[in-house]
Amino acid sequence: MTAGKRVLAGGLGTFAVLEVAAAVVLCLVVSWTWQDALESFVVTNGLMGLTFAVCGAVIAWHRPSNPIGWLFVADGIGHATTAAGAPLVQALHDGAAPMVAQRLALTVFQWSWPWSIGLFLPLALLLFPDGRLPSRRWRPVAIGIVVTAPLFVLEMGTSPDKPFEDGPRGYFTLSSYDAWQPLWTATEIRGLLVFLLAIIALVLRYRRASETGRRQLLWLLLAAVIVLAFMTPWSLVAGTPILVLLAIPLVPIAVAVAIVRHQLLDIRLVVSRALAWALLSIVAVGSYIALVAVLDSFISSQLGRSAAVTVIVALLIAPVLPRLQRLVDRAMYGDRRDPARVASRVGEQLSTNPAGGMHGVVAAVRSALRLPYVAVEADRSILAEDGVAGTVVPVDLEYGGTAVGSLLVGLRRGESELSTADRNVLSLVAVPLAVAVQATRLSAELQTSRERLVAAREEERRRLRRDLHDGLGPTLTGIAFTADAAANLVSTDAARSTELLSMLRTDARTAIADVRRLVDDLRPPALDELGLAGALRQRADQLSWRADGASVTVEVSAEGLPALPAALEVAAYRIATEALTNVVRHSRATNAVLALRCGAELEIEVTDDGPPNGAWKPGVGLQAMRERAAELGGRFEAGPSEHGGRVRATLPLVKS
Repeated sequence: MTAGKRVLAGGLGTFAVLEVAAAVVLCLVVSWTWQDALESFVVTNGLMGLTFAVCGAVIAWHRPSNPIGWLFVADGIGHATTAAGAPLVQALHDGAAPMVAQRLALTVFQWSWPWSIGLFLPLALLLFPDGRLPSRRWRPVAIGIVVTAPLFVLEMGTSPDKPFEDGPRGYFTLSSYDAWQPLWTATEIRGLLVFLLAIIALVLRYRRASETGRRQLLWLLLAAVIVLAFMTPWSLVAGTPILVLLAIPLVPIAVAVAIVRHQLLDIRLVVSRALAWALLSIVAVGSYIALVAVLDSFISSQLGRSAAVTVIVALLIAPVLPRLQRLVDRAMYGDRRDPARVASRVGEQLSTNPAGGMHGVVAAVRSALRLPYVAVEADRSILAEDGVAGTVVPVDLEYGGTAVGSLLVGLRRGESELSTADRNVLSLVAVPLAVAVQATRLSAELQTSRERLVAAREEERRRLRRDLHDGLGPTLTGIAFTADAAANLVSTDAARSTELLSMLRTDARTAIADVRRLVDDLRPPALDELGLAGALRQRADQLSWRADGASVTVEVSAEGLPALPAALEVAAYRIATEALTNVVRHSRATNAVLALRCGAELEIEVTDDGPPNGAWKPGVGLQAMRERAAELGGRFEAGPSEHGGRVRATLPLVKS
């Protein structure tokens, strides 16, 4: 079925091309000049017939189900038939052909092109670009176009006008044509309404369309802009019909590209350039008209006036074009030509709300560059986004040489990658954005750390309360009761009183042990009694034997340590003793070295000569050491080395 439609499309397109070729040959046969061909609309109809038919055939070939292609083919055949009919009527008249043939040719000439203008073209515009109406509400409009189109054809086909004075009239002409003038006026109004409704439909489609649909509609907008630029200013000022003729094929070509190949080109860039030149044309024409009016009273010579106007207009256009291009580019691409402006807008957003300004930043970047989508990603989560994601390209955000996230940028329709201009702007924006992402990350980590500290503090308080209430509390209560009992028995039962006092001493010692245990959990007493170096040596002596009975020689190197903050001392002690405990329990080492070095940071390193046993599996001990280092903003690493095992923690020196 599709193959048959393609053959039909190709055949109809070829037929229209042959008609245009026949028109050219017939013009040569009847010796028509270029002006004759223009005045008889052979050039106009031929050009329209050729472009509409060929473009329609291309659309029908690639999209057989889209009726726009077939409407364009029919439109082209109507114009091509009219183009060939004009010189054919002249040739038949010059050759004294039978009157029937002359009138028949004239009738075909008159009745062909109105169908193209009155039915096929407006209906195609109404269905553009997908071949369907904008909505069901537009069905009456489509039906109205089809039903009222014959009125326009009737107006044009029944006109008694003759192509030349001594020529015949076509069939179906009305001798009372002028009496029908109210109907013809209504038909003209109908034509204006039809094209106005088609334009309204296109505007509504653009407002509701996806990016793909808008890109297709922009091709038609491009054609309309260029047609306007060619037809209106130049035809009014210079009277150059060739420019008008050059503009005619743009509509069918734009429609064909929009339907068949709209994804190959960045239409926004093309429209940007076209709009700039259209605006420049208007400026040039306006300047020309104004200067002619002004200089007409000062310079009498036509040659001198023209030369002066040309020079002045050229001087005006030179500085105007860059400004117009910047104006149009800003409308199409935002502030892409002004990276400093974009960076300033980002800076304003960050300074206004440093903590939560990320949403404002992505909105500012998207608005400034007219992008469909912008987002900031960090740690595999979206921190902020704006727009609708399509094809996304990541731009790395680096802080201190380390990637901290990505700026996800949605490509404009028609783009396969970011342009150099976009990348230049985004690379400038990425610097403060990376700082903001890092600040957001640090702020989140700080908040998490605070929450953990609060939770740990409350958990410690809960533990102390439980230990005091369940352990030390009952012991002290028992001591009080025992003391009361001993006091009451001193005078009556001295032996029993002495026994109670002995029990009282035992309970008191138990209470003292409980207090020491509680204190030891808060801070190892050895730190206060021996200092960090002495406490570590004491603990190293206690860890000199493995479970299998083999001895472990532990050397402690901690000379010249300054007075350290309490939190730092406890963290260093806990990390070092946990590392030594792991050596004794797991490494099968015979020698270990604990070294503490203090410079800008406190470094704790434990090495052993245990046999290598592959990568270390993280356990509770390693995780506890890592967390203690992280709590103070330090670094921690552990694993096998060339000569055994190695644990290293680096803690920053903080003020007490």
